[in-house]
Amino acid sequence: MASDAQKTMVGTVAVEERDRLDLAALDAWLKGHVAGYAGPLSYTKFAGGQSNPTYRLETPDRAYVLRRKPFGPILPSAHAVDREYRVIAGLHPTGFPVPQPYGLCEDDAVIGSAFYVMEMVEGRTIWDGSMPDATPAERRAHYDAMVDTLAALHNLDYAAAGLEAYGKPGNYFERQVARWTKQYRASETEPMPEVEALIEWLPSTLPEQTRTSVVHGDFRIDNMIFAAGEAKVIAVLDWELSTLGDPLADFSYFLMNWVTQPEGRSGVMGLAGEETGIPTIEQVVARYCAATGRDGVPQLDWYFAYNLFRLTGIVQGIKKRIVDGTASSAQAAKTAERVGGLAAAAWAFAQKAGA
Repeated sequence: MASDAQKTMVGTVAVEERDRLDLAALDAWLKGHVAGYAGPLSYTKFAGGQSNPTYRLETPDRAYVLRRKPFGPILPSAHAVDREYRVIAGLHPTGFPVPQPYGLCEDDAVIGSAFYVMEMVEGRTIWDGSMPDATPAERRAHYDAMVDTLAALHNLDYAAAGLEAYGKPGNYFERQVARWTKQYRASETEPMPEVEALIEWLPSTLPEQTRTSVVHGDFRIDNMIFAAGEAKVIAVLDWELSTLGDPLADFSYFLMNWVTQPEGRSGVMGLAGEETGIPTIEQVVARYCAATGRDGVPQLDWYFAYNLFRLTGIVQGIKKRIVDGTASSAQAAKTAERVGGLAAAAWAFAQKAGA
C-alpha cells in the first residue's frame, strides 16, 4: 500500500507561476556550460521537498536535474546551492554515490537565482522507512546498505576530495548550536519555552569531538536513490545542510528514526526486530562502529536533543516562509505544524540527558 508520502511527494507536478523558469535563457546557458547538451528543453517540478526547488529538465537525449535557491527573501546562510554543488563535485570522483555534477550558475540574471545542474539518477526512492511492501530480508539489506553508505562517507578522506576547506575542523556542535539558535531567532514567530531552555542548556553541555568528516546533515531513507533491483544506494541527494563536522551528528540523526514514531516517513520506533528485518538500534550501532573502527558511541540522549533542536530550527524556518509567502511546497504547511512537537521532544531528551 502506498504511504501518504508516496502519494504526495513522488513524481513531478505542473510548474506554478511563481516557480517558472526562463526556458530560453536556461537553454542558452546549458548550451554554453553542459557538454553534450542539446534541446529542445522542457521541464517539470519535483513534488517532494520544500527547501531548494528542484526540477526535471527533459531533452530528446537525456534528463537532467536542476536545483535552485527559492525566489523571494531567504535567510543569508540558507539554501546555499553553491555549497551543495561543491560537495557533490568533490565526492563524485571518489566513487561515493552522488549524481554527476554538470554545472553551477551563480549569476541570478539567468533564471532569477543561483542554480546547478546534475545527472538525473534513475532508481527507487523509498519514502516510508517501514518499507511495508518488502520482505524482512529486503528490509535488512536496505538498512545495511544505508549504514554502510554513511560509514563510507565518514571514512572518506575529505582533504583528498578537495573538501578540506568545506567547513571548520573542530567545535562542530558549538558552531551548530550557535547557528541554529541564530536561524531560529531569525525566523521566530512566537515564544516557545522549550526552545529557550534548549538554547541555554545545549551550549553548556557540549560533547567532545574526536573525529572530523564530511557530514551530510539530513541522512535519511528518502534522501537516497536505490538501484532498481537490489539493496544498493546509487545516489545520496539533498546536500544542502552538509559541512565538515562531527560524524556522530550524522549518525545520531540517522538513529533518530528508531526513536521516532512510524509516521509513513523515516520513523521506525517499535518496528525493529527479526520479524520485520529492520535492525535494532544496537545492531545499527555495531555495524557502523565495525565499519568506522569505533569501539562504541557515546550516550545518545544529548545528541537526540540536539538533532531535534536543529529540526525545530529548520521547521521554524519553513513556518516563517509560509508567513512570508515564500514556501516552495504544498507539504510546507503540514510540516510547519510540527514545530511545537519537535521542541517538546527535544527538551524531553535533554531532560533524559540530565537537564
